[in-house]
Amino acid sequence: MREINVNDLIPVVADMCIDATCNLGDDVIRAYEEAIEREESPQAKEVLKRLLENARIAKEEGMPACQDCGFAVLFVDIGQDVRFVGGDLTEALTEGVRQGYEKGYLRKSIVDKPATERKNTGDNTPPVIHYNIVPGDKVKITFMAKGGGCENMSRVTMLTPAQGLEGIKKAVIERVRESGGNPCPPIKVGVGIGGTFEKAALLAKKALLRKIGEFNPDPEMAAVEKELLEKINNLGIGPMGFGGRITAFSVAIETHPCHIASLPLAINIDCHVSRHKEVEI
Repeated sequence: MREINVNDLIPVVADMCIDATCNLGDDVIRAYEEAIEREESPQAKEVLKRLLENARIAKEEGMPACQDCGFAVLFVDIGQDVRFVGGDLTEALTEGVRQGYEKGYLRKSIVDKPATERKNTGDNTPPVIHYNIVPGDKVKITFMAKGGGCENMSRVTMLTPAQGLEGIKKAVIERVRESGGNPCPPIKVGVGIGGTFEKAALLAKKALLRKIGEFNPDPEMAAVEKELLEKINNLGIGPMGFGGRITAFSVAIETHPCHIASLPLAINIDCHVSRHKEVEI
């Protein structure tokens, strides 16, 4: 049994918050560069160049790449041979987010009592934390800064089994079409299929953690991802909604077995900065 003091996780999470919001992933930077080469619209190409320049400045100056520093979402894979000591794990992770957003001068966007007072909590907490127990004695923490604009464009719908794969494709394309420029494209589209109402939503969220250019290991689902990506990029929405060929960088699908009478579908959209970082302890 390996012991980990929860207080050791606080600076780790704090640094992840800052790193994710200021230093975009190599896959995102590469996607910008490739999109500039592929884009046919002069206006859209100029938008992409500005986004790439913005990412460069954010990294060099240690500033957020976007003014919306997002809701802090943590995925925590805990090895079953790990024992936490020194306090409450959730409180430690929350404190890490609190310190990260303060230290990094990141915008605080979380309000309590969402249906009534909507008062800002002042430190971007509490985060949303998803725990998962896995074999081994390691802990993997993945941090995602999820902006409100793209999150608002996401949907969960309960299809009927008769609607099948074609119904799924239609729903995904229509969701992106209706979203237009609101989620700040070029976007990543996470798709969760199966499970239950809440499982589909979690699958879609986790799908967004996949690097741009990586496809589902199931050849059938990989083919659907590529088909949807092509159709989405034919919608003409383009970078930041100004028109063009590059509306999405990727479509990632995750699936789970479901009930014979249902076909849950979740579509979670991420904006062009796609901010997430991963650390294994």
